[in-house]
Amino acid sequence: MANRTTAYLSALIVFLVDQASKWAVAGPLGLTREGDFITLLPIFNFTRVHNEGISLGMLQANSDLGRWLLVAMTGAIALAVAWWISREDKRGDQLALSLILGGALGNIVDRVRFGYVLDFLDLHFGAWKPFYVFNVADAAISIGVVILLLRALFVREKAPEGTNEHA
Repeated sequence: MANRTTAYLSALIVFLVDQASKWAVAGPLGLTREGDFITLLPIFNFTRVHNEGISLGMLQANSDLGRWLLVAMTGAIALAVAWWISREDKRGDQLALSLILGGALGNIVDRVRFGYVLDFLDLHFGAWKPFYVFNVADAAISIGVVILLLRALFVREKAPEGTNEHA
């Protein structure tokens, strides 16, 4: 049970860091209009972008119906991930799921409040942009998914002693 509590607390921390970073960009840093930017490094800006779709610009919600359908879809995914955490015994998978849950909740709150997700992390090398502009929630979700995939592909749990896994 303690591991699950840690997973839910980790999700809460991801959510709070995501929301705080978006508040800082839109408030104290003064990026109030879409397209506003601050150059931090030659390869990295804070650039305000309003994402009305989901990852990679798919499923654009150009209407109120589309917006609320995305909220419902991502809400259902968040509930499924929260349920999965409650059933998962492997700590590594719980961590990955907590990143996904915290990120999903952060983006859901944006979509409910604003009708779009606020993205601002802009990595670029000259004109080449290897990623869309993203936010802390997007990064957490992506890292969580990669951890789950790597664990599924490369981590093998030891069989309990006294069992023959080749039987």
